[in-house]
Amino acid sequence: MMVLLIGAGLVLTVVTRGVQFRRLPFAFREVFGKLFRKGTGEGTVTPFQALATALASTVGVGNIAGVSTAIFLGGPGSLLWLLVSGTVGMATKYSEIAIALHYREKDDQGIVRGGAMYVLSKGLGLRWLGAAFALLTASAAFGIGNMVQANSVADAARTGFGIEPWVSGLALCALTALVVLGGIRRIAEVTQFLVPFMCVIYVLGAVVILFRYIDQVPVVIELVLSSAFQGQAAVGGFAGGTVAAAIRYGIARGMFSNEAGLGSAPIVHSSAVTDHPIRQASYGIAEVFVDTVVVCLLTGFIVLATGAWQSGADGASMAAKAFEIGLPGDWGGQIVSFGLILFAFSTVIGWAYYGETGAAYLFGTAASMPYRLVWIIFVYLGATGSLQLVWSLADTLNGLMAIPNLIGVLGSLGIVRSLTKEFFARKR
Repeated sequence: MMVLLIGAGLVLTVVTRGVQFRRLPFAFREVFGKLFRKGTGEGTVTPFQALATALASTVGVGNIAGVSTAIFLGGPGSLLWLLVSGTVGMATKYSEIAIALHYREKDDQGIVRGGAMYVLSKGLGLRWLGAAFALLTASAAFGIGNMVQANSVADAARTGFGIEPWVSGLALCALTALVVLGGIRRIAEVTQFLVPFMCVIYVLGAVVILFRYIDQVPVVIELVLSSAFQGQAAVGGFAGGTVAAAIRYGIARGMFSNEAGLGSAPIVHSSAVTDHPIRQASYGIAEVFVDTVVVCLLTGFIVLATGAWQSGADGASMAAKAFEIGLPGDWGGQIVSFGLILFAFSTVIGWAYYGETGAAYLFGTAASMPYRLVWIIFVYLGATGSLQLVWSLADTLNGLMAIPNLIGVLGSLGIVRSLTKEFFARKR
């Protein structure tokens, strides 16, 4: 799967002539220059609301626990390979969003929907493969976007604040119901404020730690670069890691954090009000940049700068250790616990729309409300259950989404190229 995703990203980087490098300034001008503007054209939510909902689904537990796990298993060098996966992932996400908007359509309730299922059926005539993608999305959502996230909320609430899982499970169900039952419009209205708030709190905490350990930053950079190509010997509580492990876990955690190539984000970006597919596709470049280059990289740097990576802790515990070391008092552990809760909750409400769209594609819009109700029930089951099997199954189903999605994207290279050329020629 890693070879497939990285390979597709490299192909799309060539086809778009390095769009993630050449058009990054344009992407950020679009995002930050037009905050809360509705935009012109057809769509259901504003461009920024679509971006915020996509970020709600990608900026999650993987940015905290996933990065720490990559370092625990692959060593500091995994951080460089995580960055590589994010860099090529920008071109992938740009392309898959552009194609999804090109083939989007309005359902019988007036909601503009799109995604790989529509690309495959309308663009390539592979209706059966579109249905397979929709089925994978609707089912994978209950794992990766629901139960494992709810379980992370319950665990963080118990560890950080002493709240019992059944209590946090009920609270999470109630909050999820308030948002999800209102459909994509209410989800977007919540995420446009929730996502910037949670990102700013976490990033500010990490930046404060980096300033306190500013003398360690050059050491961290040298450590990352050296162990990325030479491996890392055992030191402190770190058991050691090979170059192969650094590449494997760095790329894997990067890809499954930003979800580039998996086909999830284009589902919500397709609902954005915009006058051209490429304009919204540029938001995908900014999305991967924020997720991987900003949030993931900051997590990795503070884990290495504070020495938490040598503590023997793994996953979110390692990130919590870094914040506890780097910030005075109890602030550090509470920021991580609070961040995990917000990140996981935002993923729950974002993925609810992804799964619903898969169900609506298969069974019609009448399936939307029943799907939302079942979604809320599974939130409680996830918060109060043991999920080792669910984690494995969710990773597998989530990864399998990439196969039909990339078939749709790679089968539409000509459209990606022509849309890009047409839009930027018009801009000039």
